[in-house]
Formats: sequence, C-alpha cells, structure tokens
Amino acid sequence: MYAQQSAAPWRTLTAQQRDRWATVLSHVTTAIPAGTAYVLVDGHEDEATLLADRLAASLLDAGRPRIRLTRAICAVPADLRGGLTPGSVVIAAGPAWRAHLPTGHWHLTIWARGAAQVRGHRDRSGSADIVVDLHDPAWPVIRHLGAWFAHTDAWYRTETQAFFAARAAAWDTGSGDDLAAYAAAVTEAAIPTGASAIDVGCGTGRALPALRDAVGPTGTVLGVDLTPAMIDIARPRARAAGAALALADVRRLPLPGRAVDAVFAAGLLMHLPDVDTGLRELARVTRPGGRLVLFHPSGRDDLAAGDGRGAHPGDPLAETPLRLAAHRTGWHLTGYDDLPHRFLALATRR
Repeated sequence: MYAQQSAAPWRTLTAQQRDRWATVLSHVTTAIPAGTAYVLVDGHEDEATLLADRLAASLLDAGRPRIRLTRAICAVPADLRGGLTPGSVVIAAGPAWRAHLPTGHWHLTIWARGAAQVRGHRDRSGSADIVVDLHDPAWPVIRHLGAWFAHTDAWYRTETQAFFAARAAAWDTGSGDDLAAYAAAVTEAAIPTGASAIDVGCGTGRALPALRDAVGPTGTVLGVDLTPAMIDIARPRARAAGAALALADVRRLPLPGRAVDAVFAAGLLMHLPDVDTGLRELARVTRPGGRLVLFHPSGRDDLAAGDGRGAHPGDPLAETPLRLAAHRTGWHLTGYDDLPHRFLALATRR
C-alpha cells in the first residue's frame, strides 16, 4: 500500500514522470466524446482537482476549447447551456459536482483513485467510465477504461506496464512468504508429469519452481508477462526452474492452438479489461482436457479492499460470473475455493 503523496508541481517532475502523465492524458483525451462534452473528474477532491487541472491544460495545449469549472462556482452557470464554442470540453472536479448535471448527465466520468479511498473513502469507481490510479501523483496509471470509450486497447499495454514497472522491484518483498501457497495451488491442480505448462502474467516468477516440480524434467515450463521489469526480475527463478520466459500480452499469446496442457494464472483476471477475451485466448492455446488454475494468495475480500472497494456478487472472480464466463469461453469450472488466505479456481478445457 502506498502512502499518500503530495502532488509535485509540473515543473519539478522528471522527464519520465512527465511522459507518464502525457500518456495517461492522451488516453483520457482520446476517450472524450467529439463535440461539446461535459466531463466529471470524481474522487477525493485533491486527486480529482489535480487530474482535472492537468487534463484541462492538456486540452489547451492540443487546441481544443475547454472550460474548467471551479469550486467558486456553486452551480452550473446558465451560459454553459448555450453559446459554447463547438467542441468545447467542460470539466468539473470533486464530489461537490456529482449532483450537478449540466445536460442531464455527464458525458464522461473519471474516478481519480488515491490513498484516501483505501483509508475508508467511499469508492465509486465501479460506475466510472475511466479509473485513474493516483496513489503516486507523479506516476498516474489508468486502471480501467470502458470499452465504449476506448477506440483501441492500446491503453491496456502502456498502463499495465506502467503499473507493474513501478512495483516490480518491491513485489516479492510486499508479497511475503507465499511460495508455499503457490506450490499448494499447483499441487491441487494435479498437472501431470511431462506436461507443458505456462504461467500467464508470471510477474517475478513465483509459480515457476512449483510448475517445474509438477511437470518434472521431461515437461516444459514457460512464463509470460507484459512488463519488461517483471521479466527481468523473474530471470533468476526461471533459470533455476529450467523455464523459458516470453514478453507478451496474455490476450495474444505467441503460441499455436492446443499447444499446452496447463495454464497457471495468479491475479490475472482482475487486471484484464475484458475477462472473456482473456479466458478465450487461454482456451485457444490449451488442449482439450487441459487444466486452468486461477490463483491468488488472498481471497476476494482482500483483493477488493486493496482497490478501496468491497467484494460484490458481480465481481469477475465471484463464483457465478466466473462459472458463466468459463462456460462461454471453452472451459468447465471444476473447483472453486475463496478463503481469506487464498483464492483458487480450477477449470478443464472442454
């Protein structure tokens, strides 16, 4: 968990931090509807104000007319309902604006998530079109961008890499001693000796030793991750386990169809913008009868709390949604275990 940090002025940011902000603002700007658009940046007021101000500055630099509503305006000005320059973007920030609906609704809602939400602030990110993580105000990361607003999925690659690159060096330290839990999950999956197994979203390679133990010396193990920093840290474990590594998007695996016997995925699904697309790709590369192991060394409640929200029945990892998604994408859910100390779901390729 990250401590709340004060927002550094733009001029004090490093070139890399400015590039990170520019990338996020570019993705957000692309999602703003054409024509006159009303945008609400919601969340804790400090983070929402920061994001709204920088979005307004970015639009100004791009030459798009914009009006930045401020706290001094206690109601939506009447002249906003007419007379705006075509294509103007009207931006408001903070929860005080939530009930002010300039045209009956906000055209785009953005949730600025900061450490304050984790400390107990109500998180309404589930209803937002875009969610931006601002735990570190110098390193913003988009954590959700609704398919309706995303013209491409290019944002997923840049934002996933940025999110995990910032955490890679301390990932194992923060994870604690959970290698035994990884090994237990692999054991329960009963992956046969001699099988080919892939760890998708392998991170620092925590599952690679257990997968090697399961498939034995005649089997093959491959770890796949989208973030170069994670792959770099995973290399020593991969070498020790006799596993190969590949830098790739798990939604577009560099493997032929029906190439593997088992897929292990720790904490993967909650990071995908479309669960069905991810599960379908995993099914594509798995032979009929092959195994899927979905794992996390803590339960759904803990996972949801880490994002500042509570677990609910509609979560992708909740049993009914997961069972239905598995069925739609070529899998049959055979086991489901959601306990405080771990999440484990097992499925078989139909």
